Amino acid sequence: MRQTSPLLALRQARQQLLDTGHCPDGVVDERLARSWHRSMAAGLAPTGRAATDHATSHSLRQALASSHALLAHSRPVMEYVFEQVRHSQSVVVLADPQGMLMHTLGDPYFVDKAERVALTRGASWHEAHRGTNAIGTALAECSAVEIHGSEHFLERNGFLTCAASPILSATGELMGILDISGDHRNGHAHTLGLVSTAARMIENRLIVAACKRNIRLHLHAQPEGLGSVAEGIIALSDDGWIVGANRVGLALLQLGAGDVGATLLERVLDVRLDDLLSRHKRRPLQPQQLRLHNGRSLFVQLHVDAAAWPAPTASLAVAPAMAATDALAALDTGDARWRSAADKARRVVAKPIPVLIQGESGVGKELFARALHASGPRCAAPFVAINCGAIPESLIESELFGYVAGAFTGARKDGNLGRLREADGGTLFLDEIGDMPLALQTRLLRVLQERTVTPVGAGKAVPVDFALVCATHSKLAEAAERGTFRQDLYYRINGLTVQLPALRERSDFAALTERLLAELSPECEVQLAPELLTPLGSYAWPGNLRQYASVLRTACAMLQGGEDTVGWEHLPDDLVEALTCGAQATQAATALVRVQAPQNLQALSRVAIQQALEAARGNISLAARQLGISRQTLYRKLHTQAPH
Repeated sequence: MRQTSPLLALRQARQQLLDTGHCPDGVVDERLARSWHRSMAAGLAPTGRAATDHATSHSLRQALASSHALLAHSRPVMEYVFEQVRHSQSVVVLADPQGMLMHTLGDPYFVDKAERVALTRGASWHEAHRGTNAIGTALAECSAVEIHGSEHFLERNGFLTCAASPILSATGELMGILDISGDHRNGHAHTLGLVSTAARMIENRLIVAACKRNIRLHLHAQPEGLGSVAEGIIALSDDGWIVGANRVGLALLQLGAGDVGATLLERVLDVRLDDLLSRHKRRPLQPQQLRLHNGRSLFVQLHVDAAAWPAPTASLAVAPAMAATDALAALDTGDARWRSAADKARRVVAKPIPVLIQGESGVGKELFARALHASGPRCAAPFVAINCGAIPESLIESELFGYVAGAFTGARKDGNLGRLREADGGTLFLDEIGDMPLALQTRLLRVLQERTVTPVGAGKAVPVDFALVCATHSKLAEAAERGTFRQDLYYRINGLTVQLPALRERSDFAALTERLLAELSPECEVQLAPELLTPLGSYAWPGNLRQYASVLRTACAMLQGGEDTVGWEHLPDDLVEALTCGAQATQAATALVRVQAPQNLQALSRVAIQQALEAARGNISLAARQLGISRQTLYRKLHTQAPH
């Protein structure tokens, strides 16, 4: 908390204001002096009582209904903030644009004191009713403020220290005020920063929800800043006008709130909207480096929801209309099975139906889950991914459910929220859920049934709300039959099951390759040599997309200056050998079928084995892989076919 004037000096300054109408210079800052003037003009006296103004039940219900979106997006953030200040005798408050309190979360010890000064729902904290206070002064000044102790105009509020920040809409309209109030003896220097950051989080959630039908640009000076609370967000009309923005976005583009609705994107960024859309279609969600007209560089990520694609113009009427897209569609490169899985998942993303993603390791289950989250109504809230097979069993309980301070030896002194509560308001992704220990399955089932979490060492359950997506490479139905996975949990998580195809089963290998190369080499366009497409597409890829992406990443790294085509020389030696042997074995088998009568199966088998061994230079394991049999089977065939 910043240093304030001593109590006596503040009282004397306030008395001089009452006597002369002027504050003494150097005692209070200009903003505080303006607030004291407004308080006095409202007819308030420092030693008097607050002007009574409390909403009726009917008017409170009306106010809550009209601020439904603000409340919905603020509550998860307020709960997160309250966890940070839980033991500091504080209350987290949300007020509407008139200063009426709509929602509060308070430390039980401090709530009684707060209620005595009407820090409760329905009470007005407008300056005209309560004098100088963080909520009312933030409303009047439309900026973040901190009011400490005797800086409050009414002496009865002098036991408080308050920090508040306005919450603005995409068009700069004041939506409400977020406030943290507490005992002035426990004030902390970082409270104003915490409440300001939380207000920005709410603003970002609001702008994403309000601008779903608009094209959105997410901006930051570094690519790693995209997706963080520090990113700028700009909403565009389909003809390129800036129709909404958060405060960071306006600052990055060097615009003011008055420029919203009156500025073309081309006026500030050295790019045309149709060029941005074209790049986005080729490389969805890929950050693009753009320049302001003053030469400053920014990284931009385009987000286009299904309803936001501009309609084709008359001059393009003969061409197919641009396809609607979301984060799932951005991953769609044409495989019918993958698209079917995405279509099914998309239909339930806004409903309380859990999704179970099945598929081999490396097929992109987490990527699919993240895209599903980004395509739904919870896209602005957290996506929390947990690999159930990677967390040590001794830590998984505290990692998932969190713990209170002092719950066990080595616990953090301020406790731990836990991954389940971190996902509140968003999506919880449980990867490899089949590897979750049975004891933890029981606790998870209780969470899903009751929608509450009890941290380790706590006696009270905490409500949670998240969409659930699980993934596994194992056959959970069979595990449930064997008793190694709880049947009741299986039925609870299996609201909709989708199966992602293995890479060797996909029909979109060429398009998938193009997209992967675009993601791996965003700075320049890299292509695959035409002669590589068939052997790579015919390879079994036991590691699926993860393995293929790793191969392409290495190949791109092997490119020298001026090269833009991945050829044989850029591939790892072991893969070249496997692809070459596979091609030779295929050619040998094809030639044998052409010249050999199919009736003599034993001779056909013997020749195929001989050809595979020659192609593999005697490597038994490699020859067995090319023949599609196990090494033991190949040894057995060699033994039975050997001359006696």
